[in-house]
Amino acid sequence: MNVRTDQPVEDRHVAQRHLDRMVMLSDGIFAIAITLPAIELKPEAVPGKTLWQVWSTPLFVYFISFFIIGQLWLMHRRIVAHLRDVDGVGAAINLLLLSLVALMPVIIRFALSAEDSNQATQVYGAGLAVTYACMAVLWGYLAFVAKLAPDVRKGLALSWLYESLFVVFAFVAIVFYTSHQMIGLAVASVVALACRWYSSRVAREEAPSA
Repeated sequence: MNVRTDQPVEDRHVAQRHLDRMVMLSDGIFAIAITLPAIELKPEAVPGKTLWQVWSTPLFVYFISFFIIGQLWLMHRRIVAHLRDVDGVGAAINLLLLSLVALMPVIIRFALSAEDSNQATQVYGAGLAVTYACMAVLWGYLAFVAKLAPDVRKGLALSWLYESLFVVFAFVAIVFYTSHQMIGLAVASVVALACRWYSSRVAREEAPSA
């Protein structure tokens, strides 16, 4: 009599279970984070202001946030799609990333309610910079340290890493701009453009053999 419970669990099945559970948790967090900002939209009629003036800023922040969180999810989906396994360190970094993603609705609420627009932009930009930096750390560790995505060529993996770093330094540049720190703005802008250029160049080099 063949009893399934007598059969050993293979290592590849254990690895797949770990990865599946991480993906399920991640998708749930992303789904909540991308939906909650809509609840924060509570524009009220203000005497002397048109309907467009009341709605324009909240809608702008909402759609920008939806796009940015969506981009984060697409990057995360791309990462997990190429993983063969995930270890404890990778899972811990992923949890840190999810904690930052879950914090996005709070940051968006602050951006919508803050009276000082520069302060709101600084908090918003800093939050996104840290979140994308965590995404870069996650991919950098999984691809180059743990080597859990061996099917991705090194050049393409580097292109994806610098793509994330470009976004990080772009938001850092925004924070410096609203803080009136021109030297920081210049340095962050140069680094962001360099990351973007390198990412695009490597991607083009990898394209013919992809």
